[in-house]
Amino acid sequence: MWNERYSSEAYAYGTEPNDFLVAQFEKLPEGRVLCLGEGEGRNAVWLAQQGRKVTAVDASEVGLEKARRLAETRGAEINTVHADLADFEIKPQSWDVIVSIFCHLPPELQRSVHRRCVEGLCSGGVMLLEAYTPLQLEYKTGGPPTTNMMMDAETLRVELAGLEFQHLQECVREVHEGEFHNGIGAVVQAFAKKP
Repeated sequence: MWNERYSSEAYAYGTEPNDFLVAQFEKLPEGRVLCLGEGEGRNAVWLAQQGRKVTAVDASEVGLEKARRLAETRGAEINTVHADLADFEIKPQSWDVIVSIFCHLPPELQRSVHRRCVEGLCSGGVMLLEAYTPLQLEYKTGGPPTTNMMMDAETLRVELAGLEFQHLQECVREVHEGEFHNGIGAVVQAFAKKP
């Protein structure tokens, strides 16, 4: 599915970074950044342009090829890893920042990935996440077609236990990120720090 989604010359979710990521950037610690389900690379490339060492992981080789092209055109350098998140090893205490932007997964895999993210952060590291909530089905402006692949604040408190939330809220906002995330959207935003 994702290779097909990314097969067009156009960037499915645009080439500009996510609004929440940009708004929170100044609070992010220096160091190594892991971007999960990064697709065509808009967030990873922007972070690299800000001087961060970024690794972008995605299951779509087509998406990652576009991410590498985007980085090249912007004079940025990113590391790309072609892997399914079910198999990708997030080594304990190895990342300063983990970014998850609209990285929707089946519930069991989501729980596993989130636990590995908590373990994978260094002390003082930060998890930054934005995802659609079940309310998004009323807006139909992007995201998965079923609620079981969406997230809410309560679920994130449980799945990211061990982190201290500095920001955790559900809200409805304008999301204009390419063709497939366009319009009013119901989202959950999280910024959580590892003690």
